[in-house]
Amino acid sequence: MNEVVTVQREIFQEIKSKLPPNVSLVFEITEVLGLSQDSAYRRIRGEKPLSLEELFKLKDHFNISLDQFGVENSGSVNFNCSAIGAQTFKVANWLEKVYADLVLINTMGKSEILYAAKDPPLFHYFQLPEIAAFKVFFWEKTLFQFPEYEEKMFSFNEISDDTFQKGRKTLAMAAKIPTIEIWNEQTFKILLSQIEFYWVSGFFSNKDDFYNLLDKTEKWIHHIQKETEYGFKYLYGTAPEGVENNFILYVNEVVLNDNTILVRTDRGYSAYLTFNVLSLLHTTNQTFCMELDKYFKGILRKSNRISVSGAKERNRFFSEQLHAVQKLQRQVV
Repeated sequence: MNEVVTVQREIFQEIKSKLPPNVSLVFEITEVLGLSQDSAYRRIRGEKPLSLEELFKLKDHFNISLDQFGVENSGSVNFNCSAIGAQTFKVANWLEKVYADLVLINTMGKSEILYAAKDPPLFHYFQLPEIAAFKVFFWEKTLFQFPEYEEKMFSFNEISDDTFQKGRKTLAMAAKIPTIEIWNEQTFKILLSQIEFYWVSGFFSNKDDFYNLLDKTEKWIHHIQKETEYGFKYLYGTAPEGVENNFILYVNEVVLNDNTILVRTDRGYSAYLTFNVLSLLHTTNQTFCMELDKYFKGILRKSNRISVSGAKERNRFFSEQLHAVQKLQRQVV
């Protein structure tokens, strides 16, 4: 069997692994490439080589990286780009995409997410509706500058129930996947800076909303502290149940994180790099991911684990975050 046939079969095997069990690979290939079933079968079996146009149609439609099969230049790394623009951004649609990626990761056997967090990973924001409402409003008004938000003030009823429920569903799925997060002393303070900026800029509907948000931020921090103590994530307001050591939190005091995400699975690596806060670059280039894995291992060696064990460091870290919230509360009278 020549190398081209081998690679072609591996590509179809990768596509098949991405499909739900009840979806026919042949049917999908006929739809995407506009072929008869017989022609699709011939390509799947390797009897008929894929054209370059067909290859890239499959790549784009099924969101696969060809460099993992040795098809692309080994000196370069290809990324799938999920760019978010002010004219196209919908939080609910974006959450659906994140949820779909998490579902896929969860189906890949033994899996693990490593997250170098510049600010709290988005899943955490949907623990409380008030925190989620503020972040969604901030993204739409300040980050993407929606025209209809130019004169709008923040209030807790801005987020739709549909968006919040999709965020909770995404959070629940993320909680199932073993995750190692690396935070630093500034991770929470980014949110506090945004809240303070909104208060100084007069973007709160009233003073009570400002104090209510800070109160919910305290409750949110206490909840994440409990998750760290237990070693697993669970939904706010529910009984603390989960798999021990499913959530491991490290604090790093020497490196400023950049929201880089590495996914390890039985089928190999994938990586997500963020840009413009919410936009993503995704790759399954194994060479690149292995280098990223080395980076994570190096950072972890220089970090303090505060989940489950490390009670002293855990209490110190979260006490400092709570102190920062209380300081902001005292500044506004």
